[in-house]
Amino acid sequence: MAEKTRHRARTWLSKYWLAVTIIVCIVIVLVVAPLVYTFLSTRNQRYDLLSQPANMIPYHKVAIVFGAGILSNGQPTPYLSSRIATSAALYKAGRVRIILMSGDNSTRGHDEPTVMKKYAEKLGVPASAVVEDYAGYNTYDSCYRARHIFGVTNATLVSQEYHLPRAMVTCKGLGIQNIGVAATHTERDFTVNYILREFLSTDKMVFQLIFKPRPTVLGPPLPIR
Repeated sequence: MAEKTRHRARTWLSKYWLAVTIIVCIVIVLVVAPLVYTFLSTRNQRYDLLSQPANMIPYHKVAIVFGAGILSNGQPTPYLSSRIATSAALYKAGRVRIILMSGDNSTRGHDEPTVMKKYAEKLGVPASAVVEDYAGYNTYDSCYRARHIFGVTNATLVSQEYHLPRAMVTCKGLGIQNIGVAATHTERDFTVNYILREFLSTDKMVFQLIFKPRPTVLGPPLPIR
């Protein structure tokens, strides 16, 4: 019985191998192509403070800093602290005037924007230069709200290098012209886990930009002046 099953499987594969190969190739292309596109299309608009000083970064009035979690002691994670530090360096160099801290505040004990603002103040950024977005639950929501709630049309995006291409394409697709500045730190950006996550998240981004769903939380318009 088992031999007959294997024989049928071999017969089926030999008969339909071309169709199966084509389908597999199409799936691979659909999964990989968006990630490749985001990296290639943004490569000339991504900067980092290791290869060039902050005062050489192109000027945009607003910097958008994406949330990246907080620790149990209420401090930003290493990834988030490096993003905030990078935005603070840009502010001090006069390359941005306002920092939009966009993070998750979905529960009472998890308030990323407030933690982000306090950390920026410790680094010398005045409170008046920081605007908090409490419903930046994910990259798409942060970009959507920056454009449609806060009225941002041009921005410097601050995040880790692995995340910047997706964030940049998302913001551009929602009407925000932008550049990206990579937040650098001692941990590796391009780990297997993050690369796999970016594959899935970038494919998800394609559908979001096509259908442009509204975030769950919108709130009143709060234009950045």
